Amino acid sequence: MAFADLADDIAVEARLALAITDEIKDVDERITVLVAERDPDGIITSAPGVGAVTGAVILGRLGDISRFSSLAAVRGSSGLVPSLDASGVSGRHGGPTKRGDALLREALFMAASQARRRDPTLAAKYYRLMAQAGKHHNSALCHIATTLLTRIASCWKNHTPYQLRDVDGTLVTPVQARDIIAERYTVPEDIRRSRKTTGAGTGQRNKKSPSAPSTGPSNTHAKPHRAA
Repeated sequence: MAFADLADDIAVEARLALAITDEIKDVDERITVLVAERDPDGIITSAPGVGAVTGAVILGRLGDISRFSSLAAVRGSSGLVPSLDASGVSGRHGGPTKRGDALLREALFMAASQARRRDPTLAAKYYRLMAQAGKHHNSALCHIATTLLTRIASCWKNHTPYQLRDVDGTLVTPVQARDIIAERYTVPEDIRRSRKTTGAGTGQRNKKSPSAPSTGPSNTHAKPHRAA
């Protein structure tokens, strides 16, 4: 084996890796500055499960929140709302439409996975969907992601940070929230395992697993954005 040549190849790869790392660091710093300018009070990242990177994606993909006519329009732009199969006077809801912004959906889906571990109201909803409604894990997370998006948009419109509350509306600390979730809303492992492996559920139709889906961006129900 030509060890000298191998050493040269490794050195080249190392230099490329360091250069890419420096570029990523520069991008992260620019994103931090831009987010601080757009959201100086940290309203977006006050939501449970939303960190610096996820918050930047949500903020960037939503853009000017005033362009949406309602919170329902915000939800519609994400593609996480259920589709409707209507025929004549009857109809039924299906999985997410997936017609909205794919990057926004992915960020919300990831945030929802953490948020249901930190917010008692979201944990209660996740528990109900999994243990009582027979939803698949990913389907339940899509519901949580939709609720989380609605609350983030509402906080952003009202310029107020996200608040953790118990299901009765009582304000709670992060530590109290974790204790409440551990005590009341921990999904039994056998139910979690069955939902993840089979996706079996109850209700009028079988629930497939709608993982964070992908399609192009959409301005569904959004008002045209006017430049300042």
